[in-house]
Amino acid sequence: MEVMKKSFLQPEKPLLTVMVQAKTPERIRELIDRSLPEGAEAFGMQMEQLESKYRTPEVYRDLFAYAKDKPVYVTNYRHTTNEGKKDDVLAQELLEFARCGADLCDVMGDYFDRQPGEMTYDKEAVRKQEELIEAIHKTGAKVLMSSHIFRFTSAEEILKIALAHQSRGADICKIVSGADTMEQQIENLRIIHLLKEKLDIPFLFLSSGECHLLRRIGPMIGSCMYLCVQEHDELATPVQPLLKNVKQIRDHFD
Repeated sequence: MEVMKKSFLQPEKPLLTVMVQAKTPERIRELIDRSLPEGAEAFGMQMEQLESKYRTPEVYRDLFAYAKDKPVYVTNYRHTTNEGKKDDVLAQELLEFARCGADLCDVMGDYFDRQPGEMTYDKEAVRKQEELIEAIHKTGAKVLMSSHIFRFTSAEEILKIALAHQSRGADICKIVSGADTMEQQIENLRIIHLLKEKLDIPFLFLSSGECHLLRRIGPMIGSCMYLCVQEHDELATPVQPLLKNVKQIRDHFD
């Protein structure tokens, strides 16, 4: 019987999405098993970490099905096992993830024209991005477009990027800015309100740097999900908070 999955779009509450980075399918399943009792509501599988010998449709289908009713967000970034691959190859792999059952696919904002801050406005690259997004949509999957800037960025520039993500057909916009001072952190909170006013699609606005407040309360004021981890092992992203901690924040925010 087909399992009815939750959706990343328009959830009742911002989804507790547990990011899973592992070299083997066994470790991915282990992290899923440990996360479910702690309240995981979705999983983000970072497929670039999976060892090359496991990068097969059979493994993908098994892993995505293992999440059962929890939706799966997948990335295919340029590092680790993807080092040296052309973006055309990464894009086709992303499309394969969608065909194998991934629910949300991460299309980087500079696919086909690598740029600092992961955002391109090159016409040919944008055309190819739009074609990729259309192909992913035809499988039934949704698209998150991401730009990892990793530095404090003005509200005007953030809005420009977000509107470009939206215009290319993305279902969710993801931007990672930065904040190293309280003033920058407060400005980032204001930017969330700006995005909420100006965008017609859900968004995920995060921050790197010394100030991580957005990762803990951002979803309470506009961002569509939490990105967290079950544990801080050697592959986990250090700034992503623990699932058990953000669940307490979300569930007791009021």
